[in-house]
This record gives sequence, structure tokens and C-alpha cells, in this order.
Amino acid sequence: MNREIDESTHADTLKAYAIEGMDCSSCARTLENHLKQHPSVDEVSVQFASAKMRIRHRNSSAEIMEEVKKVGYKATELNRTRGKRENQPSQARHTDLQLWASSFLIVIGFALSIWTASNLPPLMFALAILLSGWKPAVSAYYALKSRNLDMNVLMTAAVVGAMFIGEWLEGAMVVWLFALGNRLQTGSMRKTRGSIESLLEITPDEAWVKQGDTVKAMPIENVWIGDTIVVKPGERIPLDGEILEGDTTVNQAPITGESMPVDKRQGDPVFAGSVNEHSSMIVKVTRLAEDTTLARIIHMVEEAQEKKAPMEAFVDRFARIYTPIVFILALVVMGGPPLLLGGAWSEWFYRGLELLVIACPCALVISTPVAIVSAIGSAAKQGVLIKGGAALEKAAVVDTAAFDKTGTLTKGQPEVTQVMPLNCTADELLQIASALEAHSTHPIAQAILHEAANRQVIPLNVKTGQTSAGRGVQAHMNGQDYYAGNVKWLEEIGISLQPYEDQIADLRQQGQTIVGVASKVKLLGLIGVSDTVRDTAAHTLQALQASGVSRLVMLTGDHADAARRVADQLQVTSYAAELLPEDKVEAIRQQQAEGRQVAMIGDGINDAPALATADLGIAMGGAGTDTAMETADVVLMADHLEKLPYTIQLSRKALRIIKQNIWFSLLVKFAALLLIFPGWLTLWMAVLSDTGAALLVILNSMRLLRTSGSEMDGSKVTVTS
Repeated sequence: MNREIDESTHADTLKAYAIEGMDCSSCARTLENHLKQHPSVDEVSVQFASAKMRIRHRNSSAEIMEEVKKVGYKATELNRTRGKRENQPSQARHTDLQLWASSFLIVIGFALSIWTASNLPPLMFALAILLSGWKPAVSAYYALKSRNLDMNVLMTAAVVGAMFIGEWLEGAMVVWLFALGNRLQTGSMRKTRGSIESLLEITPDEAWVKQGDTVKAMPIENVWIGDTIVVKPGERIPLDGEILEGDTTVNQAPITGESMPVDKRQGDPVFAGSVNEHSSMIVKVTRLAEDTTLARIIHMVEEAQEKKAPMEAFVDRFARIYTPIVFILALVVMGGPPLLLGGAWSEWFYRGLELLVIACPCALVISTPVAIVSAIGSAAKQGVLIKGGAALEKAAVVDTAAFDKTGTLTKGQPEVTQVMPLNCTADELLQIASALEAHSTHPIAQAILHEAANRQVIPLNVKTGQTSAGRGVQAHMNGQDYYAGNVKWLEEIGISLQPYEDQIADLRQQGQTIVGVASKVKLLGLIGVSDTVRDTAAHTLQALQASGVSRLVMLTGDHADAARRVADQLQVTSYAAELLPEDKVEAIRQQQAEGRQVAMIGDGINDAPALATADLGIAMGGAGTDTAMETADVVLMADHLEKLPYTIQLSRKALRIIKQNIWFSLLVKFAALLLIFPGWLTLWMAVLSDTGAALLVILNSMRLLRTSGSEMDGSKVTVTS
């Protein structure tokens, strides 16, 4: 059955469009205001940073695209299931041709002005203005119509003013520099926005679907949950699923950021977009195309890129006040001195035009969103999902990290850490214990079986067995009864433990779970089982402290001895044990009451209340956990603790770059304003300062795209100021 839906079915639903041609956030506001006035549009939001428009409309997509075209931009509807652009028109070639033609006309006009006094030079300059200035003029018209004083309005007014006073060369240079700056900005922004776009291209468009004895290629949109697909070696997995047949290795770096391929076998999950490296496998589909883990990552990253950070919202508010104030000041400069002080009209009119250009807050407004888009996109490629600018800002100021223990600082799986034979050899102890635990699925039993297998110990043959839930197991082997379980149960059945109280106390002191193994008459030995610390945990915590997270706290529901053992191993600042979920919340609130910025790191399920209470919630292993992806501010898609220092470092670097951008933008504006009144600034220099500053701000932000996890991993973190 074909799942393609006719466009009429989607009327009055929220659609996404890619927008080309926007030069700054004021352009996005102009387009948004224009569409809000359309009777068929119920809701619209245009984001400059991601170049996306989300709109709820009751007319056709073609009509919406035509409305966007009127304002001077191009809209392309995004594919509903994967966010891919069905068609990606580009204005770059057209703009380049206009720029070259304008350059040629300006050069010819300038040369003619030297050799002749005819009317040809102004004509050349006028044609150059028309070529480069038509698009800004159209956009300016719609900006005024929607009551938005954007950069196109200011620049168009400056050019018209220059022509009015006979400064044709100045006007041509202004509009040419403006067009060139926008072209360079657009190219740079396309690279910035492409930080996540590349993920859109890695999912195959088709899947090999197994139907009986045949295999048929089908569009992934037509594959249903429960269908069986075949993935050959070297192919990308088209949909999320579970392996039915085949042992292989899978490179799932696009999902989790893992650098090494992961072994996969029957029953293991696989993710769309990852690469099957070795053997063919048969996979049962578990998610539709629009609901794969990769599709949800992309959707969340796009949403995150569109969420305004507190600093960005402040800059926007500042720009909305600053622009009209400088615009009014420009009008006062044009008319005030000539009327009140007898100044020359042409001189003060020219200075007023310079102020109009300086009023464009493009570099300032662009300073924050470009850095946020770059940082979030860069993190996504490393398997770290940062949910918006607010989360990025919070991560940059964290000074306290609170960790759940089990599954976060530790592996989350019990392991045999001590084999203590008392009245037999170590191999004999494991032979008996593994035989007793052979048919149990309990994690402690599995740990004992794993240890026996590692030591190549073969279990004894069990004749009959019986399990006592929560206490232990007994069985008949080699003509006698054997028991394995907790020491309290062994005492209850008459095994004397008094001679071994020191050994038992020592294991308890180490925070280990004790399994006693005994025959009918005596204790044969003790096995210590515990959840072991992750190999990377110590390096990660050291790297966090080197990054400026001064306080490390461990919060666990486990018993005090186990908590103390892990806390001593990792040298955390403090720890609290035997906590219920609400106790963890209270512990975080205590840290916050002391004025600390707290990040909580947990698995996203039983730690959900603590993740929500902390200033920043960081969930581990989001690729397999829906709850983690939904509840936390930051999600580490793989179960890799060592991504934490990278996340904190990236956030702090992003915040530094944002501050650099803001101060640089303000200083350039202030310097230009000071140069106007002595008459040292020309109109084209004012344009160059504005577009040049915007371009430098974008390039500075793009440094975040080159920030990789290898630069900031858990073992070697370079702290920069």
C-alpha cells in the first residue's frame, strides 16, 4: 500500500520550507510579517539561523512559494518524512552574474569619468545600481509594508539619497558592496547551516524488502513496522530495526558519534543511517521512516537551532530599539544643522546617509544565532544532542556536576571482582557456583557464569535444582547437595559462618555483594560481585575539573558501602547513598541554594525528576532511550561518559565566541559613528564596515564547526581562555 498522501490531505497542517536569499534576521521578520497578512495563513514562523519556515496554511504550496517570491526570496518545500529538500534552487549563480556585471559597469563608468565629462558615467553607475539594488529595493518595499525597518530599507534609502545629491559613484559602490557582502554571508551561512544538513543525505531512499522468497526495492516511506528488510555488506541501514539473522559490525557514528564499529548479532537494535560493515543481515523494521532515531535527532537539532538563547533574545530586543533610534538620529542630522545652524545641506545630508547605513545592526543580530547553529550542528555530529541555545548557555556556566552512579559512573552490570576459596580451590568454587547458577537469568548469576567462562572453568553436571527467590539456589551434584546464595540464607539452612566473619566483613566494607557457596556441611568459599567503575570515568572527571567544573557529586540509590567504594575510586567531591528519586531532587536543590549551577547526569528514566530539577539535565545513552531524548537538555546519544568534557568545552567556547561577536559588532558601530562627524567616513566605507563586520562574525562562529570530540575527549582536554 502506498503511503504517499495527496497535498489536499495536508491542508491546514504545519509544513516546513527552506528559504533562500535571506541576509539577516530582519529579513526573516519581514517575510514573517508579510505572510501573516495573508488570509490563508493561520500560523507562520521564519528562522534566519536555520533558513527554515514553518507555516500552517489553507492554500496550496505553490501559492505560498509565490508569496515568498514576491518579497524577494525563494521557498522550497521540505520532504515530510526526512526533512530532505525535494528541490534545492540556488540564487548563487544569478547573484554572481549580477555582481560581475555591476563590477564591469562601475569600472567602465569610473574610467569614462576620468577621460570624459559626458553623461555616460552616471548612466553606467545607474545601471550598476539597478542590477545590484533591485532585490534589496523589492525587499525594502515589503519590509516597509509590514512595518519593519530592516537593513534593506536603510540601504535602499542611503542609495536613493546618494543619487539625489549626485553621488552616483558612491551610490553604485554602496549597493555593490552591500550585494557582495550579502553574497559572501550567504555562502558562509550555507556552510554553517550545512552542519546538520549532511545528516539528511545519509539515509537511503529505498530499502530491500523481503516478501516471501523474493526481495524487492521499495521507497522507505512505503515500508511498515514489522516488515523484513535485507541489508547487504557496505550498505547503509535504511530504517531502525532489530536483527533477525546475521552477525556483523555496524558503524553507527552518525547516530552515536562512536568512532569504532559496534558488534551486532541477533536481537540487537540497529539504526537508520548507520553502515553495515561485514555480513548480510535480515532486519525487522521497528520504526517508520519519519520516526527513526536519526529522523528524530535531525528534527530535534533543527528545533534546537531555532530556539532563541537568552543572550540572543536580548540582542534582538536591543537591535529593535537601536535601529529606529539611529534612523531618527539620521533624519535629525540631515535637517537639524542646516535648519538651525546654517550648515550645508549636501554635507549634512551625506552624513545622515552614512548614519542610515550605520543603523543596520546586521553583525550584531547575527552574532548569536550563527554561533548557536554552528555549535549545535557540530555537537550533533559527535553524538551529542544539545536542545537549543538556552541549554548551550547553561552548559557554559555549569560549575557542579551531579552524577547518578549505576550505569553512569559504573558499567551498570555486575561483575565478579573477587573469588575467595576457603575450603576448595578457586576453579572448584567456580565449577560449583556456575553449575548452580546455570539456569538463572539474574544479573549476579550471569556475572558468575561470565567469570567461569573467562577462566575456562567447566560447570559440574546438575541433577536436580531448586531456587529460593531472593535468597539463593540449591542443587544435587556429584552425590551431594550444594548451595549458593546470600550469607543470611546460608546461616538459616545451618551453614556455620562464624570462622569467616572477618572475610565477610572485608567484602562488605568494599561494597561488594557477597555470594556464599557451600556444601551441606561447610562453607566452600565466597564470591564478591559488584558493579565496576567505567574505564573512562576517572579520566572524564579529571577532564571536567580541568574544564572548570569544580564540584563533582555522586547521588545514588545504592547502599552506602558500594557508594563509598566508587566515590573513593573516582575521588568525587562528595556523595550521598540510599537515595530515593525525590531525595536526589532535594540534593540538587541544596547545591542550587548555595548558588551553584548544577548539571545532573543520569540515564533519563529513573533520574527524570533530578534531570528536570537541575539547571542542566544530561542524559546518557539516548539512542536507545526515548525518555532520555525527551526529558534532558543535553543527550549523549552513545553510552559514552567521555563526551561530557567535550560538551562543556564546546559550550564554553561557543559562549566566548558569542561575546566576542557582540563586542566586536558594537565596537565597529561605535567607531564608525565617531568617524562620521569629523567627515573621515565615506558612504562606501560605512557599508564595508557593516557587511565586513557581519562576515567576520560569521567566520568567527564557523570555528565551532571545526571543534571535534578528539580535541576535547575525556583523556586530553586543552583549556583555552
